[in-house]
Amino acid sequence: MSAPQIRESGPPVVAVVGGGQLARMMAPAAGELGIRLRVLVEDPASSAAQVVTDAPVGAAADEAAIRSLIAPDSGPAASVLTFEHEHVPNALLTDLIEHGTPVRPGPHALVQAQDKIVMRQRLTELGVPCPRWAPLPSSSPQAGREALAAFLAEVGGSTVVKTSRGGYDGKGVRVVSSPDDVADWFAAVDAGGPQLLVEEKVPFTRELAALVARRPSGEVRAWPVVESIQRDGVCSEVIAPAPGLSAELDVRAREIATAVAEGLDVTGVLAVEMFEVPGLDGTPTVLVNELAMRPHNSGHWTIDGAVTSQFEQHLRAVLDLPLGSTEPTAPWTVMANVLGSELDELTDALPGVLAAYPEARVNLYGKGVRPGRKLGHVNVSGTDLDEVRSRAVAAAALLRGEEPVIVDTTIEERANV
Repeated sequence: MSAPQIRESGPPVVAVVGGGQLARMMAPAAGELGIRLRVLVEDPASSAAQVVTDAPVGAAADEAAIRSLIAPDSGPAASVLTFEHEHVPNALLTDLIEHGTPVRPGPHALVQAQDKIVMRQRLTELGVPCPRWAPLPSSSPQAGREALAAFLAEVGGSTVVKTSRGGYDGKGVRVVSSPDDVADWFAAVDAGGPQLLVEEKVPFTRELAALVARRPSGEVRAWPVVESIQRDGVCSEVIAPAPGLSAELDVRAREIATAVAEGLDVTGVLAVEMFEVPGLDGTPTVLVNELAMRPHNSGHWTIDGAVTSQFEQHLRAVLDLPLGSTEPTAPWTVMANVLGSELDELTDALPGVLAAYPEARVNLYGKGVRPGRKLGHVNVSGTDLDEVRSRAVAAAALLRGEEPVIVDTTIEERANV
C-alpha cells in the first residue's frame, strides 16, 4: 500500500481517533489556533460529531477507517494522528509510522496505557514508585488462585485485582479478600480474556493527579498537581491545586510525571494518577496508580483555570509546537462532574444554573442521559476554596436535576480527617 501524502501547504490537520467528549473539547482550541481537526467518530450523533464538521464514521479497530482518516479520498492528508482513547491496534500504528505518518503518542508508549502489566513492568524498571504488585499466572485458573492467595497472605487482609486491559472508571477493578471474589475473572482468563494483576491495597490519604505535556523535541510543561475526589470509582470533583500539598511533594509529583513522560517517550498530554500515602517517616509521599496518554478528566479544570488548557496543549504537543504556560489564572479552580441526571435534557437546567451561578463555566458533552454517565462538568474559579467548591458542586447538582448539594466538610476539615 502506498504511503500517504503528508501535507505540504495549508493549515495543519490533526486526525483524532475517538468521537467522545475529549475530541469534542479539542475543537475550540483547534479553531482558535487555525488547526483543522478531523475526528473518527463511532456514530454520527457522537459527542465530537456534533461540533466537528470533518467527522467520518468508523471503528477504532477498522484499519480501512484509520487509513482513510489520515489520507482521505478528498482533502489534505493528516499532519499527525492522535487519540482520545487507547483502544487502537498497535500493529497498524507502527505501519503508519513506517509509511510516513507521525503517530503521537507512538505505539511503543501507548501500550503502557493499554496494558497495565506492561505499564507496571516498565514503571518498575524506571524506578517509579508504585504499589507492590504481581501478574497473576494465566496458565490455569488454579495457578491464578494460588498466586493470589500467596499475595493476600503476604500483604494481609485485602488487595486489589485488575484486568490488564479494558478497565476504566472503576471497571475492571475489584477489592478482594479471597480468590473466590474473582472466580469469574479467572474463568474469563482461561477462556482467552485479558490477564489479571494484583496490587497492594495501599492506605492512601487522598488521590492526586499530575498532568504534563511533552512534545517530540523534548520540551515538557507541567500543571499544578491536583486532588481528585472519587465516588463509586469515578472522578466526581477535581480541586486545583491540591489543597495542603507541600511545595516539596508538588515538585516531587511533577518530577515523577516528567520522568514517566520521558522514560516512556510520551508525546502529547500525559495524566499520572497517584495515591498520597504516609512515608516511612510519616511524611506524605506518592505512589503511581494509573496513566492516561491523552487529555484527562483530571485536567478539565485547565479549560478555565489555566493559561493554556490541556486540549490546546495536546494539539501544540502533537504538532511539535512550543508549549504554552501552565500557570493557573486563579488561586483555586474546582471542577465538578455531572454524572447522570434526572433530566431528559440537561440544557433545560441552564436558565436556573446560569442565573444562580453566573461565574460557573458549564461544559455539556451532548450525550444521551444514562445513570452515572459523564454528561458534562462545571468549573468555578475564585479566591475562597470552600466557596468555590460549594458553588461548583451545587451547579453540577442542578444539572443532574437535583437540589443544590451542601458540601459536608470544608477543605480544612477534610485534611484533618
